[in-house]
Formats: sequence, structure tokens, C-alpha cells
Amino acid sequence: MSNYKEKFSTLLWLEEIHAEIELKEYNMSGVTLKRNGDLLVLEVPGLAESRPSLYAGDKLILKTQEYNGHAIEYIGYVTERPHAVLNATATLLRLATLRCDLQRVPVLFPEEVILQTPQVTRSWNCAQDAKTDGPPASKNRRAVKDQAKAATKEKRAATQDMPGMGAFAAGTSALDTGAREKEFFNLVLNENQKLAVRRILSGDCRPLPYILFGPPGTGKTVTIIEAVLQVYHALPDSRILVCAPSNSAADLVCLRLHESQVLRPAAMVRVNATCRFEETVLDAVKPYCKDGEDIWRASRFRIIVTTCSSAGLFYQIGVRVGHFTHVFVDEAGQASEPECLIPLGLVSDLNGQIVLAGDPMQLGPVIKSRLAMAYGLNVSMLERLMSRPAYLRDEDAFGACGAYNPLLVTKLVKNYRSHAALLALPSRLFYHRELQVCADPRVVTALLGWEKLPRKGFPLVFHGVRGNEAREGRSPSWFNPAEAVQVMRYCCLLARSVSSQVSASDIGVITPYRKQVEKIRILLRNVELADIKVGSVEEFQGQEHLAIIISAVRSNEDRFEDDRYFLGFLSNSKRFNVAITRPKALLIVLGNPHVLVRDPCFGALLEYSVTNGVYTGCDLPPELQSLQK
Repeated sequence: MSNYKEKFSTLLWLEEIHAEIELKEYNMSGVTLKRNGDLLVLEVPGLAESRPSLYAGDKLILKTQEYNGHAIEYIGYVTERPHAVLNATATLLRLATLRCDLQRVPVLFPEEVILQTPQVTRSWNCAQDAKTDGPPASKNRRAVKDQAKAATKEKRAATQDMPGMGAFAAGTSALDTGAREKEFFNLVLNENQKLAVRRILSGDCRPLPYILFGPPGTGKTVTIIEAVLQVYHALPDSRILVCAPSNSAADLVCLRLHESQVLRPAAMVRVNATCRFEETVLDAVKPYCKDGEDIWRASRFRIIVTTCSSAGLFYQIGVRVGHFTHVFVDEAGQASEPECLIPLGLVSDLNGQIVLAGDPMQLGPVIKSRLAMAYGLNVSMLERLMSRPAYLRDEDAFGACGAYNPLLVTKLVKNYRSHAALLALPSRLFYHRELQVCADPRVVTALLGWEKLPRKGFPLVFHGVRGNEAREGRSPSWFNPAEAVQVMRYCCLLARSVSSQVSASDIGVITPYRKQVEKIRILLRNVELADIKVGSVEEFQGQEHLAIIISAVRSNEDRFEDDRYFLGFLSNSKRFNVAITRPKALLIVLGNPHVLVRDPCFGALLEYSVTNGVYTGCDLPPELQSLQK
């Protein structure tokens, strides 16, 4: 805590300085603007790869050439940037460090778990927590003691019957129903999701953050929605701030709360940044945005949904510390720690409750400065907290991983997205083999009969391509023509299959380089498949498709520098995890096995593919040939 402010202040300034230097590198002179309808267009090499990073509202300065010592200066503003991400700014810096004082030590550096009086006491009819959590490991004595206390307290609470808020069938309004007949609004929550909601509602360890660890496809946001609704109805004095790092994630939360049909009119407001354009807002969300334009008025709503950075608007109107009783941060793993601090600074240090939902094994915050990244700005608060002793898994006497302390962490393990064959590898590599296959069999088995599968009934293809990686002009981005053509071929085979036809909207193409995205889109337009989504891993996080095709691009076998530098984006295990967990029923990976085998994750995927007889394409590197059947 002694250097907390100074460290993050320095890292944010490094990120800001990097952004300024990056922009200056793209200064252009002697260029001509081209007319395009009512607009004048300036071609900026690298802009398609977010180099430089431009955002809606950014200012661009254009000057004519000097004539007799004079030059005319024009100022323009960016009006559209579809894939914008948060840029660290001086404003964010000021807001993020505003509340970082010694009083927040328990929140920022949790050590001891001290049980609090439950916020809500209620008898639950669900399975006992211990059945879901598993037995506490013997080594963590404090966790055992805490859980024993919690069990005693819950047994005592079970004798007190508090009028609860029940679950409603779709389309039934809470306003028209008397006493609730069920305990949960969502009738299909699994036991781990119910456990998380009960823990949040009880708030045993507040103000220590409660973490909802949600691996891919496990229903993390669904759980957060239920928890928000439960807090809103069970605690009439609650004031709830729900945040996410991006507008799309915040919109989704607002949409799901709206669809629940159990909120009273004027219960919720969606606060947007002043520079956000109305056309980017979902129609169902727009009615909630109207009152959000007046921050004073918005602050009086009981449920406020906004982005982490836009939560800083409440500082500007003088909202006091502790105004919010509950702060939820969805997709917290994608927010930098200073970004996450903005909403957390508005909750009470003594009795407020913080809930962080996310997955530390998926992509973290986007940080451009390598120096800031080296010193930890790319580590989210969620990830850092989960590495602290209070949040670690217990270990038994043999060093095997046990359970998390259920008072602080609930891990969701039921995967509702993917076929078992697609889930096995990420479950082993990233989630201690704990993910359970719970997806709809009719969906995940839909492509098991596809005629191009190397092994019928196994929905994975690793197609080895020894192509050439290349770059164009001043663009720093790579592309691979051979892989791009092969991607197009697979898209055509899927979209025009006789036995297992897949609609274009059900196919996604992931590739780490913007130039490869551009080349693949051109090819797909030429074969009338432009509706297939093609994008980077970041653009697919949180999404799912029936079939996913991955193009790895890098293919130069003659370079022997450090593998992590050589493989670039491919060497990031979190990026790999996100990419291979997007498909429901089919995964096709295109890449050069002689290059990809150097990476531990891609090497494991290659080994898994070869062992299961689903590798096809070019010859394998020597170390994998012995595995071939």
C-alpha cells in the first residue's frame, strides 16, 4: 500500500506517453485528401490495425502547406471507431488514484477474513453449500475455521423465515405478484450459480471483494443479473452500481436486467460517456439512457449501469464515498486495476460490498506500453486478488489443489457452450480439468456428420499449412495468403455442405493480425459469404459461434530468435484460451505445425489433434510424427 498510488500513477503516465509517441510516429506531410461523397478521406497506413489508436471524439489537426509564412489549420473529430478500446488518459489517472488511501487496505490487500453480520438472512431450499464446494483442504486452517463459522451461522439463519423474493415464469411481472413462490428469478440456475447468489446476498466477508470466477460458457453474466435482482428486492435501501470495461458489456447487463421483467419502472438507468453516439446503443437500452444524460438525476436511481471509466462522472458531481452499497464489475478481468478502482472508490469502506466477475485465464486489459505491461498494468485487479493468499485454492498435504474459500470465491464449472471434445483441452490446460459438459446435445453434435471431418464424430480439425507470412508497404501487420485461401475454402464447404449446412452467421473466423482479417474478408466477399464474422481474438471474447476457424498466420521456419518474440500474438496463453473456447460444435485450426509446436499451448493442441486422428495437411515436425496413428 505504501507505493500503490505512485506505482499506478507512473504506469498510467507511461501508457499515456506511449500513446502520444505512437501518434507522433504517424504524422504525415505532403499528403492529399481524397473526396468520398460528402467526406474527405485521409488514408493512414496501419490504422486498420489500431496503429495509431483513435477513438470517437479524438481531435485531428490538418494544416495546409505554408505560403508566405502562413498556413491554414483545420480541426476535425473522429466520429466513428467501431472497435475502440479504453485509452489511458490524465482524467482516468486522476479518478483512479482519487480514493486510494490507507483506509482501503482490506479491499486492495486482503489478508484476514473477518465474518460480518449477514445482510440478508433467509432459509434456502437448495442443496447445502458444502455439497457444492467440496470439503475444505486441511492445510488452510483459517479457511476451515471461517467455513465452520459460516455453517453455524447459516444453520441459525435457517430457523428465521424472512419473506423472500421468488422465481417467476417468463413474462410474469414481480409487480403483479404477491409473495414470491420461488427463491430465484431465474428458474434454471445451477447449484454453483445459486451458491454465488446466496453468498453475495449474505455478504459474509464485506468489504473484501467477492469473486465470481466464470470460465468460458459457464453463465457468469446470468449469475450477476440474478444477484443484482436479489439485492435490489431483498435490501430496499440498497443502491447498486453495475459496471463493465466496455459499452457492449454494460449494454448487455442493462438488456438482461430489462428482459428479466422484475424491475419496477424508473428502477434502472444507463449512464453513457458524453462522446458515445446514439446509433451505437441497442434499441431496448435507449429508454434507460434518457435519464442517464443528467448525472444528478441518474445518481438517484437504485440501479445504475455504466462503464468503469464513465463511473468517474459521479466524482465530478461530488457523490460521497459510500453512496453505493453494492458495486458489481462484470468482465472485471478485462479492466486494468486503475480502471476498476473508479467504481470501487464510490462504495463504503466499512459495510459496502464489491463483486468482481470474470476469468483471469482469459484476455486481460489492453495495454500498449511494453514498459507499463512489464510492470503489471496488464494484470487486472481480479487476477491480482486471486493470487493473494486469502483467495488461493487450498492445498492438501501432497500439494494437490483443493477448493477455494467459498466465502470469497465461487468458480462456475458447468459449461453450456461446447462439445466435450472441444472442452477437454482448455479444461486441462487452464481449469484443473473441472469444466463439465452441459451444453444442449442437439447443438453441439450438429456437425459430427460433416463430410470433411478427418475423424467422424470428433468435431476438431487441425489443418497444417506451410505458407508464407508477409507484410505490405508500411503496414506492421502480417498476413498469410495460403492460410487465407484455405479459410475461404472451409467457409465455402461449411456454408454449402449437403449434410451439415451452416449459415454464415453461425461461422466465425479468428486471426490475430488485422491484415489477415482484411485479406480473408475480401476473399469471402468474392464468394458471397461476407456475412461471416472475421476478427481478432479480442473481438470474439464473450462471443460464441457454432463453428470457429482460426488462422495462426505466422509461418517463417528459418528464424530462431526468442520464440515469444517470434510468435508475437500467438505466444499469449490467454489469447489462445479465448480463441479455442468460442466454438459450440466445430473448431478448425490452420497453421504451420513446424512453427506452432514451439508454443506450449499450440503444441498441446497439435499433440491433442494428432493423438485423436484429426490432423491433416502438411507433414508434421519430427517430435510429433511418432504420435501419428
